[in-house]
Amino acid sequence: MNKSNPLLTAYRVLAYVTGVGLVLLTVFTVAWLAFGASKTPVTIVGTFHGWLYMAYVVVAFILGMRLEWPMGKIVWTVLAGTIPTAVFFVERRVVREMKAQLAAKESEQLVGA
Repeated sequence: MNKSNPLLTAYRVLAYVTGVGLVLLTVFTVAWLAFGASKTPVTIVGTFHGWLYMAYVVVAFILGMRLEWPMGKIVWTVLAGTIPTAVFFVERRVVREMKAQLAAKESEQLVGA
C-alpha cells in the first residue's frame, strides 16, 4: 500500500470526519443539557456521526486485517472514534506505523531480489 492507496485515504478521511463530528456532538450536547440550547443540532450531528462512525469501523477493521495487526490494535483503533479527539492521535500513529511497516516490507523485497 502506498500513500495514494484508496483504503488508507478512506481511513484518514473517515478518521478526521468522525473526530470532528464527535467533538461537535459533544459541544452541542453540553450546550443542550447544560445551557438549554436546541436539541436539533444534537440530533443532526449525532445521526451523521453514527453513520460515519460505522463506515470508519468497517474501513479501520479492513485496514487492520490487511496490515495484519493484532486484534487489540484493531479494537483500539476502532474505539478511538468514540473518545473525543482520540481519533486524531490514533490516525497519526496508524499512518506513521504503516509507513514504517511498508518501508520494512520494501527493504525485505529489495534484499530478497
